[in-house]
Amino acid sequence: QVQLVESGGGLVQPGGSLRLSCTASGSIFSTNTMGWYRQAPGKQRELVAAITSSGNTNYADSVKGRFTISRVSRDNAKNTVYLQMSSLKPEDTAVYYCNKEPPLRVGLRSDYWGQGTQVTVSS
Repeated sequence: QVQLVESGGGLVQPGGSLRLSCTASGSIFSTNTMGWYRQAPGKQRELVAAITSSGNTNYADSVKGRFTISRVSRDNAKNTVYLQMSSLKPEDTAVYYCNKEPPLRVGLRSDYWGQGTQVTVSS
């Protein structure tokens, strides 16, 4: 059974920091690249950071130097993926999701997503 549970979001002032956590249950997440995505109101969901099973990372230009993705594998069926966010800006406001990269496909046209965690950057 697969499950994605994100946590750690909240309200933070510009320039502040947050650490997001994602518990990814299911062996499919252990052996694949994992990513953090975000979706701001009225915008499409975008990939902001990714990490391979061997620890190589990639970041969107908009977050490079401010966000750090990491992962911990406790066993083959459960992974935790973190997103450390610093120097936050109002434009980082979005619902943040984790998933494999590309996202886990269920059925012909749908992807599986967790509930996400809201990050709001505002003074």
